[in-house]
Amino acid sequence: MKINANLIRPGNIIEHNGRQWGVLKTAIVQPGKGGAFITVEMRDVRTGTKTNERWRTADTVEKLQVDEVDVTFLFKDGDTLTFMNAESFEQFTVPAELVGEPGAFLQDGMACTVDLIEGSPVSVTLPDKVTCTVMEADPVVKGQTAASSYKPGILENGVRVMIPPFIETGTRIVVNTADATYSERAKD
Repeated sequence: MKINANLIRPGNIIEHNGRQWGVLKTAIVQPGKGGAFITVEMRDVRTGTKTNERWRTADTVEKLQVDEVDVTFLFKDGDTLTFMNAESFEQFTVPAELVGEPGAFLQDGMACTVDLIEGSPVSVTLPDKVTCTVMEADPVVKGQTAASSYKPGILENGVRVMIPPFIETGTRIVVNTADATYSERAKD
């Protein structure tokens, strides 16, 4: 199925140069001069090699049809992640690198989606947003404006996130898993 390049999302499987690639990261760049383009970091699903590609946002890319399976994350053991199929309750493991950086947000019992090509897992998609607790937050510096200033914070999973000045240690926040950015304060 052909899709526009600007619709590529992390977790998608695309075909490029005769190979199957799992998308790890995407970024749309809008230069001051010329048209916008998208940069895509991707990994070959068979060999594991990584590459970066650039497409104009209007270019089309072949998105592969894959079997999506709803799974539940069970646990991490070293460099492997164990999931359970939500329908058949069958357990299977995947390498942690298949999830990439968003893997830091995996929580026990989290519902995820695994893409399968010919029965073998090629990518894992986490929920768009997760709730985490801020374990460390720098104090607010007087005189900073609330509109544009963010401060660094460290979450319970060790991920560093830029947070607004009013967020303090112990606050639960909602974080975007794709790019590890602050979304909102969690509603408890």
